[in-house]
Amino acid sequence: MRPLKYSINVTLDGCVDHRVGLVDEELHRRSADLLAQADVLLFGRITYLMMEGAWRLPGDPGKPEWTEPFARVIDAMPKVVVSSTLDSVDWNAVLVRSGLEDAVRALKQQPGGTILTGGVTLPTELARLGLIDEYEFVVHPRVVGHGPALLAGLDEPLDLELVGREEYRSGVVAMQYVPKRAVAG
Repeated sequence: MRPLKYSINVTLDGCVDHRVGLVDEELHRRSADLLAQADVLLFGRITYLMMEGAWRLPGDPGKPEWTEPFARVIDAMPKVVVSSTLDSVDWNAVLVRSGLEDAVRALKQQPGGTILTGGVTLPTELARLGLIDEYEFVVHPRVVGHGPALLAGLDEPLDLELVGREEYRSGVVAMQYVPKRAVAG
C-alpha cells in the first residue's frame, strides 16, 4: 500500500500560515527534494489554487533563481485535488468531488510510491479518518501569535512517535512522526 505523508511548515506557536515561515535556499532545496521523492500530490482546493498561482510554469521572473528547482518539480508532479466547489482542474491534476475516504483509500491501493499532502483543512480530515501514515512538521523558530493552527479541530488526540529529525542553518527543524498504533492486549 502506498504511504500518505503530510508535510507542513509550522511556527513554534502552531501557526501554519505559509506567509509567516522562513524562506531560504536550503529550505527550498529540501522542499524540492521532498516533492521529488513523492509520486503524486494530494491537495485541497485552497492549497491547489495557492500552489498553482505561485509555482505553475512559466514562473515569476522576479523570484530568486534558487526557487527554480522547486518550481520545476511541483509543476511536473501529478496532482489529485479534493474539492466540491471547483468545476475543473488542470496543471497535471484530476478532481475528486466527493467520497474523500474511498478516493484516498483507492489511491493508496494503486501501485506507486508516496502520496504527499500539505495544507490545513484536507490534512485535518485525513488525520481524523486515520489515513495519514507519516507526519512531517517543519518547525520554524518563530512565534507569530495568529493564523490557522496545526490540525485544529481534531476530535481525538493524535499520538505520534518520532522517527526522524533534521536541523537546518536557519534554525528550522524538520521532524518526522508516525502514528502510534494501539497495542493489542
